[in-house]
Amino acid sequence: MDENKTARWAAALAIGAAAATALTGCGLSEGVKEKTNGHIKTVSYTTATAGKSDRQTQLPSWVPDQARSVSETIRTTGSERILRFTLDDPKALTACHRAAPSHTPATLTASWWPSGQESKTNTLCATDWHVLEQGTTVYAYRPEIHPQRHN
Repeated sequence: MDENKTARWAAALAIGAAAATALTGCGLSEGVKEKTNGHIKTVSYTTATAGKSDRQTQLPSWVPDQARSVSETIRTTGSERILRFTLDDPKALTACHRAAPSHTPATLTASWWPSGQESKTNTLCATDWHVLEQGTTVYAYRPEIHPQRHN
């Protein structure tokens, strides 16, 4: 009887290892990069509506549904996020008001995020998103509120 338990245990272990390998090959880790100060995920959406329906990353509710060409980089181990989208009518940012720029420097980077952009913000959306409109392009930054370990 012990041989049956051992055989079942070995089979379950082999199936689990095969499933983990198969899932990794299916792109589960795609878009996630290991950094010394946490995990980073970058996502892009054609529209804000598509980004809001993505349950894993979910765009903030203050982003207007008509926003398009949405790119976001997210610290998956904390709260820091950088976001860029196109918006033809800045009056659509109804959950926002004028505010001082962020004094917390961004540690996230992306090819579409100009260095130091967070220090140029002039609007606050929701309670913690620092925003800057430049023509039809909107840049938004949410500072980290959780301490991050540095290796």
